[in-house]
Amino acid sequence: MNTLLLVDGHNLLFRMFYGMPDQYRTRRGTRYNAVSGFGSALQNVIAQTRPTHALVLFDTEECGDRRSLDAEYKANRPDWSAVADDENPFLQLPAIARLLDEIGIVHAQARGCEADDLIASYALRAGEDWRVLIFSTDRDYWQLISERVKIVDYRGGTCALLGGEAVRSRFGVEPAQFADFKCLVGDSSDNIAGAAGVGPKTAASLLGEFGSLDAILARLDEIPKAKLRASLEGARDRLALNRRLILLEGNAPLPLPPDAVLCEPRFPRNIFALARLAAEETEGEE
Repeated sequence: MNTLLLVDGHNLLFRMFYGMPDQYRTRRGTRYNAVSGFGSALQNVIAQTRPTHALVLFDTEECGDRRSLDAEYKANRPDWSAVADDENPFLQLPAIARLLDEIGIVHAQARGCEADDLIASYALRAGEDWRVLIFSTDRDYWQLISERVKIVDYRGGTCALLGGEAVRSRFGVEPAQFADFKCLVGDSSDNIAGAAGVGPKTAASLLGEFGSLDAILARLDEIPKAKLRASLEGARDRLALNRRLILLEGNAPLPLPPDAVLCEPRFPRNIFALARLAAEETEGEE
């Protein structure tokens, strides 16, 4: 069976920028800690999961149609153009791209959508003879978990694969219900409001009883608590919008077919030295 490793590039960039010490500097003082962490993490994950194919996907400034649907979507994110260069993780992207080219890992940018949408498209449209591993801490991907789609949980240099039991034990719902769960409770990281007064326990209880968000809204008269019924009734439009913001449908055009992203990396003996070289070669690029 083929194994496709999908890496959420911006998620890993931020993890390494804030997780690696900033002592990684070029001779000119340019920070490249995220580049070092990115390369080291990829080396470890690939060694432990042994994918036959791998693709790193990066966001662009476009969010597809989500911002046109909701002006508040991700409006809580920093304005990186106003941040000092040394504190801007995006300035390390050229060096990360150079590093990936040197290693031989295929990478691409999302155009007209988010990297989430592309990763979902690969995960949902890969054939039954493909196992898919998603390397990201973004829980939006938990809605994609199935028998053949798992999440790579990378901590302290080691990997674990998260399946349906992780969703059930953490949130009390099935992976197929997770998008509806997030619609109900909202997502503060993306500035998405949920239904007033509906927290994780209430959302899990409702989905356990009714099965889906559609069924909950169709059977509101069966909910005994008047305040909860009123909240859900008043949030119908918000919940419909949330579904369009949160659901990963897997219909984005793929930049490359899965079988074109063979994983045949050329990792050096010292990934940190290569990261430094990539940073020095790309200093000043944006």
